[in-house]
Amino acid sequence: MTWWHALIDAGAVPAAYTPPPSGGRADAEAGARADLVEGDELQTHPIPDPRIPKTVSFLNGIERWSVVAYDGVIQIVNAYVAAAVCRRDDRGVLHATLEKSRAFAVAPVDRLSPTLRSLLEQAAPDIEPVDGDFVGQPARYLEQVESTVRQARAHLERELAEAATASLGDGEWLVLDGLLSRSPAVARHPRALGVIKSHGAQFLEGRGLERALTLPAGYRTSVFAVRGGHTRTEVYSWYLRLWPWEGNDLLYGLLRVEARADRETVTRASELSSWLSAERAPLATPATRWDRLLYPLHHVEEYLKARAPRSAAVRSRLPVA
Repeated sequence: MTWWHALIDAGAVPAAYTPPPSGGRADAEAGARADLVEGDELQTHPIPDPRIPKTVSFLNGIERWSVVAYDGVIQIVNAYVAAAVCRRDDRGVLHATLEKSRAFAVAPVDRLSPTLRSLLEQAAPDIEPVDGDFVGQPARYLEQVESTVRQARAHLERELAEAATASLGDGEWLVLDGLLSRSPAVARHPRALGVIKSHGAQFLEGRGLERALTLPAGYRTSVFAVRGGHTRTEVYSWYLRLWPWEGNDLLYGLLRVEARADRETVTRASELSSWLSAERAPLATPATRWDRLLYPLHHVEEYLKARAPRSAAVRSRLPVA
């Protein structure tokens, strides 16, 4: 018997944790503040049978980037970001209604040699300049590149979210992958929801945090208000568990939902949770985080991947014969 089997036999919950892959969306920011707005203490609440709205649109985005050339040790990057909104019709089929993309180069333009800078500015119609202070530190430089690409993606998603919410009819909803709170217009819309799969920021502590992280499948937490940095609008939020975490890890199947900071959100939190839980089927495989990815959002992501230029794909590192 291994040492961890002894712990499990003594009452510990079995787990199968695998470190997440690097990259992905950075949706949460440190230092966010949360205040409970439902009850006096964070509790767990069972969700009822689902009532799925008739008309829903889903928004997601993708990002691709790769180093394509060097000027000495300076890495020049080719990047591509895209976002789309897909609306579900009466037959349950998703159709793209809004779409935007951007292909661009990322480079510390001021640090390039005169010849290559001139060629880049002539050949690349869209260049996102970055600070050249880290060119001698490849890892930190690429972190800066990744952040630049993510910001470009977030900008596209915000534009589409604002356009989509502005055109929603009575009773129509928008569900977006990521923070609702980055756009004041979207965050204040009564029928917009943000679904967050990443949990980089800690909103709760003590007993409340323990209850959130050990939330049973088919349950939600109490609603709390989230206030963050200068790019964040106040929203109401809660955690929702789609799949059992026992035998996996604490974040398995765990979503955080954002909605308008309004008393109606508290009243409808269980109803909205049951609807979102129903959207987990069919399974969003083979996506890495399928346990936290609603299938319609996975569909939008696959749609964008299929339309992305081949040059935006990750190139093989195997030697060419």
